[in-house]
Amino acid sequence: MTDRLDALLGNFSVRATVRNTGIICGTHELAAEDGLGQLHLVRRGTVVVRHAVGKPITIDTPSLLLYPRPCGHRFVVEGEEGADLACAALSFESATENPLVSALPACLCLPLDQLMGARLLLDLLFEEAFEQRCGRREVLGRLFELVLIQVLRHQMESEQLQTGLMAGLAHPRLRRTITAMHERPREEWTLEASAAVAGMSRSSFAQTFRTTVGCTPGEYLQRWRILLVQKGLRGGKPLKLLVDDAGYASESALSRAFKAQVGVTPREWRARTHVQRRPD
Repeated sequence: MTDRLDALLGNFSVRATVRNTGIICGTHELAAEDGLGQLHLVRRGTVVVRHAVGKPITIDTPSLLLYPRPCGHRFVVEGEEGADLACAALSFESATENPLVSALPACLCLPLDQLMGARLLLDLLFEEAFEQRCGRREVLGRLFELVLIQVLRHQMESEQLQTGLMAGLAHPRLRRTITAMHERPREEWTLEASAAVAGMSRSSFAQTFRTTVGCTPGEYLQRWRILLVQKGLRGGKPLKLLVDDAGYASESALSRAFKAQVGVTPREWRARTHVQRRPD
């Protein structure tokens, strides 16, 4: 089977940085950090998680709490024994455009025993988190990144998904086409070609894709192509070199598609992005 995450993670990577490990007691405020998500692992204890809106979450079994986007929250731990936590900040490449960030829910809480095949990984992470070993921060960062991949795998196999990218990647037929689009965006993905990869008729493919992913195959392909163009522009690559890679016939065709998707031309977007990133 083709790797459904390879092109996504290859083009839009994530970096984890350990923030806190150890026993916590009482109340702890965790502010939203611009451009960063957070991943918390609760090994032991009862933690009540409160947000500005919505009902609080009570965690009383070993669990994972993921915020792919900035979100302030508060931990409340009662009792003298406290709770064992390991926490990391997540930096998603091209965070505002990263398709993985937008595909995940704002807050995801999972019991650790639902992460199939991750027991040894979690045991190693907790062992590193609660020991003072050389290079532990770098080791923990990589382990947190691996845990996130396990979460993505879990999401793709979840039967509770409604619509969106993860639902498309979970579909036994649609995922073939979506993965192929990710890997070969420069190809001319006609409806016939896309349906053939999925092993479906044109009409069935088009309807199922729209219902499952939430847009047409053509709309999804254009979004993916423009995301790759934005990545290239952010990295300083000239627009003319991105035309063929993104599957457009000319620079003007790419510019029209870009403006239709983003609202501004590639050059305007690049100038605005560079201004926002300029150091004070």
